[in-house]
Amino acid sequence: MSISEIIAPQLPYLRRFARVLSGSQESGDAYVVAMLEAIAAEPSMFPVDLEPRVATYQSFLDVWNSVRLNHKKYDNPVPERLAAADRKLEAITPRARQAFLLMAVEEFSTSDTAKVLKTNEAEVKALVDQAASEIAEQVATNVLIIEDEPMIALDLADLVIGLGHEVCETARTHNEAVAAFKRHKPGLVLADIQLADGSSGLEAVNEILQSFDVPVIFITAYPERLLTGSRPEPTFLVNKPFRTETVQAVISQALFFDYKAHRPNAQVA
Repeated sequence: MSISEIIAPQLPYLRRFARVLSGSQESGDAYVVAMLEAIAAEPSMFPVDLEPRVATYQSFLDVWNSVRLNHKKYDNPVPERLAAADRKLEAITPRARQAFLLMAVEEFSTSDTAKVLKTNEAEVKALVDQAASEIAEQVATNVLIIEDEPMIALDLADLVIGLGHEVCETARTHNEAVAAFKRHKPGLVLADIQLADGSSGLEAVNEILQSFDVPVIFITAYPERLLTGSRPEPTFLVNKPFRTETVQAVISQALFFDYKAHRPNAQVA
């Protein structure tokens, strides 16, 4: 298989990555073209021994990190979510931003991200932690935790506080969750499904979303209960037992890209 045949299937995703990285479709596309021209001039720069997607992104970042192209503003309307991200990207250290976007947007594993960045997994984790910290400085918010297990609730609270956010309250039942949300109007909700009195965290979130838009992250041992096609759609779903770095990355992603679970006619919290 030729190099062009290897790269071609990756281009739509690479253009997306380049657009978010640069903040402009035109600038992102210019970098992708520069990468293709560089490979055409020197095919040996493309690491054919790596998995195609990893090799393509590695080659792209080699060009990105070595060439400065003209950054033109994209004149067409930018989706609101990407526009919100664009306003925050410049404040993140470049290499940390690359690691964060590779994992949060492109969904590379830690191992593959390390290969793309030509480093090791320990540095990738450090870079993602750095990005999470820098993101938190921009999007720090108050968080409602809906969780009936005290130790898990404490772990989540420590994690949230460690990222620079505040925990406004921890709710153990449906009614407590709805009442707490009305009191605090938090900027983020972390929700379990199965609650202490047999009530449902999913139903509590549904009730909250009748009136307000807010980012929601479900952290549950019962993911199948959310994979039914009913609202709210689980944009963010973390399985129990969870890994701290997974929850950190998901919180940062939800707030950075301003994802909101919502119902029709909802207001912004």
